[in-house]
Amino acid sequence: MATTVRRTVLTLPAAATGPENPLPALRPLDEMHVVDVRDRAGLPRDMARQINHEPLATVLPVRILDGYGRERTPTDLDAIVIENDRLRATVLPGLGGRVHSLFHKPTGRDLVYTNPVLQPADFALNGAWFSGGIEWNIGATGHTTLSCAPVHAARVPAPDGGEMVRLWEWERLRDLPFQVDLWLPEDSDFLHVGIRIRNPHDHPAPVYWWSNIAVPEGARTRVLAPADEAWHFGYDRTLTRVPVPESGGVDRTYPLRGDFPADYFYEVPDGARRWIASLDEDGRGLVQTSTDLLRGRKLFLWGSGPGGRRWQEWLTEPGTPGYAEIQAGLARTQLEHVPLEPGGEFSWLESYGPLAADPALVHGGDWAAARAETEQRLARALPRAGVDAAYEAWRRCADTEPGEILATGSGWGALEVRRGGYELPGTPFADSTLGEQQAPWLALLEQGSFPEPPHAAPPGPSLVSPHWRDMLETAPAEPITEYHLGVAQWHAGDRAQAVRSWERGLALAPSRWPLLRCLAVAAQESGQRDRAAGHYEEAFDELCAERRDDPPWTAAMAALGREAIEALLAAGRTAAARTVWTGLLPDIRLRGRFRLLEARLLLAEGDRAAARALFDEGFEVADLREGAEILDEVWAELTAITAEPLPDAYNYRMRPGG
Repeated sequence: MATTVRRTVLTLPAAATGPENPLPALRPLDEMHVVDVRDRAGLPRDMARQINHEPLATVLPVRILDGYGRERTPTDLDAIVIENDRLRATVLPGLGGRVHSLFHKPTGRDLVYTNPVLQPADFALNGAWFSGGIEWNIGATGHTTLSCAPVHAARVPAPDGGEMVRLWEWERLRDLPFQVDLWLPEDSDFLHVGIRIRNPHDHPAPVYWWSNIAVPEGARTRVLAPADEAWHFGYDRTLTRVPVPESGGVDRTYPLRGDFPADYFYEVPDGARRWIASLDEDGRGLVQTSTDLLRGRKLFLWGSGPGGRRWQEWLTEPGTPGYAEIQAGLARTQLEHVPLEPGGEFSWLESYGPLAADPALVHGGDWAAARAETEQRLARALPRAGVDAAYEAWRRCADTEPGEILATGSGWGALEVRRGGYELPGTPFADSTLGEQQAPWLALLEQGSFPEPPHAAPPGPSLVSPHWRDMLETAPAEPITEYHLGVAQWHAGDRAQAVRSWERGLALAPSRWPLLRCLAVAAQESGQRDRAAGHYEEAFDELCAERRDDPPWTAAMAALGREAIEALLAAGRTAAARTVWTGLLPDIRLRGRFRLLEARLLLAEGDRAAARALFDEGFEVADLREGAEILDEVWAELTAITAEPLPDAYNYRMRPGG
């Protein structure tokens, strides 16, 4: 059959991502992949330089997604299917363009781990993320903020005269447009993916990219890559060079042989072909290869310990086979950001397909022979020259304007193109995509002033790039303008000026709680616990007086209430924390995150028995952060006398002694 592209609907048990958290993300980035400055001295010079190259301090201007739960209901998801007589790829444009499945027809097997549910969890830079398939990570160290966001999609003529699918969006952490072209040649066993990131600005931009492939995991699944060494990163936040395949007496190329979750960034030699494969006990599985610009290759494993197994169940459902991740990126490790010059671009081609190799060699004791066998089989299935030729053919189509629109992303790209006048052939950001969130910023751009909201509501998203900050500084100093200006100044590192802007806005604001909350965070970050607690208490009281019965206000109450209780407990103001708790809506208090918060509050009040009863009754913290140890900490305090082990239901440990 000729390659076809069609729209369909995929129905999965899914937990809704919920409304955005309306509080601007002022706090430092909560990302596990951080290396202590003292440890960088022993790293290769280029790696150390790129680790230190413009790491993010916050996820501004993006908002946090933390309003999801654990209740899943059958949900229809828009999907795009690309298919020939060999492969069928199913793409979810409403969820970051994730390739949900890659089904190989001749063998009747899915080459990637296809999650049977859609369960958000707190792994993305901005919160909600889900596991499975192939995801496109751009922005900064971690899972992209677009994990649960829509992207634009359209049909585009393919290099062979057929059709391909183009995905594109404006990445807001770095203000960069990118595109992902999925091309399945007729009769091909390999899905080609052409990727381009452009820097339309007059200044260099730090770039991060990792393609993340979830692969089925079994006791005899082995991950192979052309390397004899790797950089090991564990959740103790240390980066060390280790031999491949064996270190510490264990063959680490088998994901289930590790005890705790870990990353292995393979040291692929210069000039070597870029590839990584995951093969089962029969030597069958998936291989990913690329043109040479995509330098890095990585294995992430959950390990066989109870914490890793608990996370696997958490992200899908009990009884589902586990998975590991094989990844490919622009740098050697995910801790690095690569500079892209003004007006420049990065582009490359990736290929995904089935691989079958001799299991005796793949699983033999000779690592060099296992690698050689895998690479030779890849060379027969898809020669390196074939990937390079496919890249050159795709590049000639990269600027082709899209045809039929298959899905619509956000309006932020259209706003930036309107402001900057950028010419971006192949990735149009149409004015028709501008929406309610962009409307006040469009007014600022065209009229020079930021409009007051037409009705009482939590403030909309802030923009923080230098050009928007400049416009806010010259706009009339209305309270809402001072609010957004302070957020932009905070993002730029000018915290003193941000506080002054918020204080100016507070004097005249009809709605004071958003400014008070910003001032509370500023006080917290400067170590002023009592001042922060006072601001939070006042902010929560004023929000309760203003709130309406609709989702944005409920999201604001939950977010502000949680922060206020935590700040009041930190300041030793237990009675005030209880008052805030009592002021929360009943359905908010029933959420797992707030059940945990109630246990902490009860412990502060000295009621250990009531706190223990909450744990015995059971709760699930839907937005538990990757690597968080708060459950361990509260349990340790709760059982300080009896020293009971942490129950399995609460064990999400990602490091020894966590």
